[in-house]
Amino acid sequence: MKTGIFYGSTTGNTENAAELIGKLIEDSQVQSIASASKSDLENYDLLILGTSTWGWGELQDDWADALDNVKSADLSGKAVALFGLGDQEAYTDTFVDGLLPICEAALAAGARLVGKWPTSGYHHQGSTAQDGDFFLGLALDEENQSAETEERINRWVDQLFTELR
Repeated sequence: MKTGIFYGSTTGNTENAAELIGKLIEDSQVQSIASASKSDLENYDLLILGTSTWGWGELQDDWADALDNVKSADLSGKAVALFGLGDQEAYTDTFVDGLLPICEAALAAGARLVGKWPTSGYHHQGSTAQDGDFFLGLALDEENQSAETEERINRWVDQLFTELR
């Protein structure tokens, strides 16, 4: 399965997470969303899209500019998985909110969402990226739970390929 991992990163944390994910997936390519075209997004069987959330739930700058490419891409039948970084203690009501607009854009383009992640083990009050007891994708917190990142990524990648079988 050809996999494209696209990320928006300001401080480097989301890029680092994307690279870790890419090391676990054969035939994957990691690329900044800032340099991706609509046809780049259409070129893969599985898209893994990652962002950080800024301030009170704001989307990372590179993604704000790239959402139109996602919305206008033909993602019919393609699986899309999301991962997001945030600070669950300082921004307890908007933890990983950046995932929602990316999810909505991918679904509008015909993709199907895979890789929802359980909310247990997190200390947040709310998130627009929460669907019941699950986040729309993998939630990472480098500020407060960095020791959990590698294990969460490993488990999530295993989960993705279980769901895609």
